[in-house]
Amino acid sequence: MKIVIDWDLCLGSGMCAGIAPDLFELDSEGNMSVRIETPLEDRRTSLETAVTCCPVEAISVTEAG
Repeated sequence: MKIVIDWDLCLGSGMCAGIAPDLFELDSEGNMSVRIETPLEDRRTSLETAVTCCPVEAISVTEAG
């Protein structure tokens, strides 16, 4: 699976980083980044929760391959 961010939509709310800090990071200036673009399957649950909780639906997941 691969994390896809629509940077035009992302507000940098940090909800994803709060839910899955091993996958997302919010720096001190409010800039969001993806730590692991293609996470292992064991991270799916937290990733799907982050996708669902994003207030602007900027995060999606594609199946790599």
